[in-house]
Order: sequence, then structure tokens, then C-alpha cells
Amino acid sequence: MIARPPLLEARGLSKTFPGVKALDGVDFTVRAGEIHALMGENGAGKSTLIKAITGVHPPDAGALELAGEPLSPSSPLDAEHAGIATVYQEVNLIPDLSVAENIMLGRQPKRAGFLRWREIRGQADAALARLGLEIDASQAVSRFPMAVQQLVAIARALHTDARVLILDEPTSSLDDAEVAGLFEVMRSLRDEGLGIVFVTHFLDQVYAVSDRITVLRNGGLVGEYPTADLPRIELVARMLGKQVDEVDAVGDTMRLGAGDAAIGETLLEARGIARSGLGPIDLDLHRGEVLGLAGLLGSGRTETARLLFGADRSTAGTLRIKGSLTPLSSPAEAIAAGLGFCSEDRKGEGIVPTLSVQENMLLAMQARQGALRKIPASKQRELAEHYITALGIKTPSPDTPIENLSGGNQQKVLLARWLCMQPEIIILDEPTRGIDVGAKVEIEKLVASLRADGMAVVFISSELDEVARACSRVAVMRDQKKVGELTGDEIDERSIMQLVARLSKVEAGRPSAPNSTLERRATDA
Repeated sequence: MIARPPLLEARGLSKTFPGVKALDGVDFTVRAGEIHALMGENGAGKSTLIKAITGVHPPDAGALELAGEPLSPSSPLDAEHAGIATVYQEVNLIPDLSVAENIMLGRQPKRAGFLRWREIRGQADAALARLGLEIDASQAVSRFPMAVQQLVAIARALHTDARVLILDEPTSSLDDAEVAGLFEVMRSLRDEGLGIVFVTHFLDQVYAVSDRITVLRNGGLVGEYPTADLPRIELVARMLGKQVDEVDAVGDTMRLGAGDAAIGETLLEARGIARSGLGPIDLDLHRGEVLGLAGLLGSGRTETARLLFGADRSTAGTLRIKGSLTPLSSPAEAIAAGLGFCSEDRKGEGIVPTLSVQENMLLAMQARQGALRKIPASKQRELAEHYITALGIKTPSPDTPIENLSGGNQQKVLLARWLCMQPEIIILDEPTRGIDVGAKVEIEKLVASLRADGMAVVFISSELDEVARACSRVAVMRDQKKVGELTGDEIDERSIMQLVARLSKVEAGRPSAPNSTLERRATDA
């Protein structure tokens, strides 16, 4: 593609929130007539960069230019007036208004104080025609499928004479055919000379539609690359903060997941479980093993865990616990079936802030026994003190409100909540997030001991070295699907990264071939 002049330039953008350096001297350039993918894991700084560009959070340092002119938007409306439009993952439309009203909202032509409806519909039809969308703009937007609503939101954004279009996770609610249609629109807009910023977690989509890629990590710029020059495994490595060669030595690390513990009976068997956008997925979990779910943010790890625990309902497939068909429709049913789930969302789905450490720790156990079988006070104290010691929870006493503890210690209390219930299956979603290095080692050792004691563990972590150490088998996820498995000595960081980066069988209509032995073997997984 012929290089075009910079359209939007950010130089040295920095933004600090209390205790967090969200952006640290980031450079970012979008050219006219290109689709530029913005990539990075959770906390990389993508959202903060977009908000700095669009005036939601003015940067503390650095400068912005649009078409060579200084840009200092103080609000999203300022950015829109300058020519920067943003379409977010959650479509920001008013369901009960018509398509035309949504497109023209705030910009309706009037005469003598009255709306000029014929002109409103005419301008809306012209905006839709630019995207190749032929629908009745007088109908309520809620009557149309999500893919059409997404295009209506884009039409509204472009009606502001935007020169830069930012699409934040626009494909998260679309099926494959709808994604292909959106990509055709994006390519058409690119050919008109727009600069498009494409934020997504789907690797296949990045390589199908983008011209260049910028990678952020921990608020800093990792690099900017032509898409054609950046192999997938190198993209994954850069997002995770690894050098590809660096992970070759991982085999020298201690493997807690390996060892002599025998794999026992099948405790959980999932076949074809799925919900909108996820799956279908097959998984087996045996007594005495640690099964890792590995993949980038948005790959479907947490969504799969929630299906297994009944927090979300599967729309297809079957789930068997110890051989018995067990359709789990709620967490209470999962707990009764012997499952525990330590959520990654510590604040939203975990702690009850005003309750004590002891009360938070015993919530699941008490729920399993029922309200009429209260745990004796002496047993409560014994369990609380045991796990406070075992996990090194720093608290003045078991009676301290959990909201007074640090985030890492709150996470340990949640882990103890499920351990004291002694489930046969425990799902640990990011159990070491926010915990210091020493505590991470202790928790990894604890996971190994649970395996040795015959418990089955599902272990989810964004840190691939943790997955490689802790797990005896790893299911690798990408783009809301399971793309392969690794077992025993096959498990290392590089092998996981290869499966995460593996090409799909068909990408944007072009055949693609696996490029390694591991990838060829995973193609049929």
C-alpha cells in the first residue's frame, strides 16, 4: 500500500491516575487511507489512549495533531467537531427512535422551529447509502439486528464529516458473515481516505483487515508494525511482554503441574457447550489434574469458566459431572454439585465489602449447607485462622472488614472461601492477579497440593509462565474458540503462544497453512 501522510499524530502522551501510570510517553500515528489496529492486553493503555485523543481524559503531557494542526479537545464533542468520531462496543443509540432520528440526533435541520422531516430522512438515507445499507430509516432502530445497528452507529459518526473513525471492539456481537460485511464497509471507507483505528482482541480479524498495528503494554508503546511484516507469534509475544527467543528456555523452569500425581476418573465432561459468540467447546477434567485455559484477553477463557459454573447458561451442548448429565443453570446448582469458582472480578463478584474476613471466607460453605445448618462458631474461627495462616493473609484479625485489606489479600480470602468448602472441582480465574511474587509462589504450590490430593482444578491466568508451571494439561483459546491442547512435556510458553497465534483455515477468503508441527496438529483440535 502506498504510504500516505499522517492524519492523526500523538506524541509523548502521558496520563496518570491515582496510583496508576495509564499512559507513559506513547506515540501513535494514523494515516489517511489506512486501517490501523490498536492491540494490547487488559491494562495496556488502549482505552486511555482513545480517551486522551477524544477529549474524555486530557493528557498530562504530550501533544496531538490532526492534519498537521494542533489538537486539544476538551470533550468528545470537541473531538467530533474536529473530525474524530468514535463508535464504541456498546452501541450508543436510542432504541425507540427511528434510524433517521438516531443518525441526525442533535443535527436535525429545522425551519421556523419545526423539524424538516423530509430532509432528515434524505440525509439519513444518504449516510446509509455511503455504507451500502438499504433499510427503511423510518423504522425504530431496535427492530434491526445488532450488525445493522452497528452500521447505523457508524453512519451517525460519519455524518459529522469525520476524517478519523475509531471503532472500539465493533465485532464483539457479530457473527462471521456480519463481520465480513463490516470489513467490506471498513475497506470502502479506507479507500475514501479515512483513517480508521480498529480496537479488537481477535487476531484473525486484525490480519484480515488491518494495514498496520500498534502494540501497547502496561501504558507504554511496544512498537508500530506493518501488519504484513509482523508474524502472529511475534505479535502475541509483544502483547505479553516476551521475546520469542526468551520463552525457549522455559523448559528449565520448575513445572509444578508435572509430577507423579496420578490422573483419576473423569469428573467433568463438556461437549459442545456454547452461547452467543462462544464455542462450541469440548473439555474433559479429571481427578488429580490441573487444566489450564490459556489465551489472550477476549479469547473466551472466563466465558468458558462461567458456563462450567452455571453463572451463564449454555445454549447448546451437554455437561456431565461424574458421568451424570448435569445441566447447571445457576451457581447454587454448581456448588451443590461440588464445584467452586474464584472469579477474576474480585470487587464485582467476590467480596462483600462490609463483612469481615471470616464472614467472606465462609459464605460459600454456609450457602452449601443451607441457612438452617449454621456452621458452629468454633469451626468458623478454626477455618478462618487456618487459611489466614496457610495463605499468609495479612489482616489484624478474622473480624476485620475485608474492605480494609489490600487487593492482594482480598484475593487470598476469596481463594480461601472455596478451599474451605473442599469442592471436588475448583475453577480459579486469575487467582494470582494483584498478589505479590512471594504469595504467587505459595498459591502455585497450593494448586499443586490440591492436585496431589485428588482435586480437579481449572486454572486461568494471563501469565503464560504460571500456566506452564501449574498445569498438567492446557486448552488454548483464541477468538472465543478452543484451538488446541497441550499435555505434559509439550507445555511451555512458546508452544502456547504458537497455538494462540495459529492461522485459521480460511482468513478473509484466503487459504492459510499451519506453519509448525504444533500448529498442524492443532488444526483438527
